[in-house]
Amino acid sequence: MSKNKKTAFVCGDCGADFPKWQGQCSACKSWNTITQVNLGRAGASRNGRYEGFSGVCPEVKILDEVEISEETRFSSGIQELDRVLGGGFVPGSVILLGGDPGAGKSTILLQTMCITARQRPVLYVSGEESLPQIAGRAKRLGLPTDKIKMLAETSVEKVREIAEREKPEVIVIDSIQVMYVEDADSAPGGVTQVRESAACLTRYVKNNGIVLLMIGHVTKDQSLAGPMTLSHIVDTQIMLSSTDDSRYRLMRTTKNRFGPVNELGVFVMTEKGLKEVKNPSAIFLSSAEKTSPGSLISVLWEGTRPLLVEIQSLVVDSQYGNPRRLGIGIDQNRIAMLLAVLTKHGGLVVADQDVFVNVVGGIRVNETSADLAVALAVVSSLRSICLSRELIVFGELGLSGEIRPVPNGETRIKEAAKHGFKKAIVPRANVPKGIDGIEIIGVGQLSEALDAIL
Repeated sequence: MSKNKKTAFVCGDCGADFPKWQGQCSACKSWNTITQVNLGRAGASRNGRYEGFSGVCPEVKILDEVEISEETRFSSGIQELDRVLGGGFVPGSVILLGGDPGAGKSTILLQTMCITARQRPVLYVSGEESLPQIAGRAKRLGLPTDKIKMLAETSVEKVREIAEREKPEVIVIDSIQVMYVEDADSAPGGVTQVRESAACLTRYVKNNGIVLLMIGHVTKDQSLAGPMTLSHIVDTQIMLSSTDDSRYRLMRTTKNRFGPVNELGVFVMTEKGLKEVKNPSAIFLSSAEKTSPGSLISVLWEGTRPLLVEIQSLVVDSQYGNPRRLGIGIDQNRIAMLLAVLTKHGGLVVADQDVFVNVVGGIRVNETSADLAVALAVVSSLRSICLSRELIVFGELGLSGEIRPVPNGETRIKEAAKHGFKKAIVPRANVPKGIDGIEIIGVGQLSEALDAIL
């Protein structure tokens, strides 16, 4: 072994590295996943020169003297994708798109690139599918394919060589798990190859102002496969998932250096590929004409827009000694806390009841604005009271029974009024000066909210 060649012991599941081999990874607790990998000299290429973003030794600068360049975005041609990205593609950015098998990752990128190629040079690199397979899918979807350039290759060095000749402004890698760097001493898909392939491509696109989109696979626990370093390298990380009925696809950012995090884009899967859903609130609202106890509409805030969702609750007598608290789309600990507040400040006893809460449509509640809606839905089911289908409720519920305001309250109410809702129970601090067509009831305590529905 060359004295300049270094080795490391890396976990194949999580990417953690150790100075020597051990049976169990102390990071992810997996057994027999640590293998030895050979590393090149850090910060040097094969000819011994420094290999940074510019290919030369960097220069130290005072931060105040650094010139600030304006971000020149360009549209992807799909509004929902532009919304998730924060306004479109940023030249020199690296985007990682992950999701379950069959979620539509390759389909949405193929649709996007066929549109983008009409205005800018695009290079689509496929390492998993053959070019005839992709051409057949594009024909079924009815996409314009006369401008997009395709390449079937898994070698990073060859991809860079062809990119130097073709001069694309957008490069798609499908997928990063099948790419390999010749100098890395491991098989494609391993931790070292994924890390080195992503790092090599990132250096190239940032040096040349190219947008790089990489497709990444997920593990059985819905996390991105490969080393955690992959998430740190990229500028934007997007997850594409399906709803319970498998018709709709939810696209959400978990990291974005150029826009908001947790922005939500909604698509529907059709015979012609993924189509944008212009009004996502409509798909998450029940179309049932008959009202039933335990059902209530709330307004969540997803990224930069409001989203109307239906919250359902079922309260039944417990058949066991330990009552169950089960939540789908909402944290179970949050449900337990809200039930405690209802018992203390609402005078409702649910200690001997099983309580189930469901957020319709597969949406995950990541904020506290649904607290009041969950509490009133539980009361509605417990007392067998049917609440109006024209009522919306939102607000944070404190431990002392107070109703706290939530951000963007007026915008939430306007969204509800636009969908035909006639009455709203909201925190008193969120009551606007006046919105036509909807009755607004401001409440400051849980008891006031209970009086409004009882």
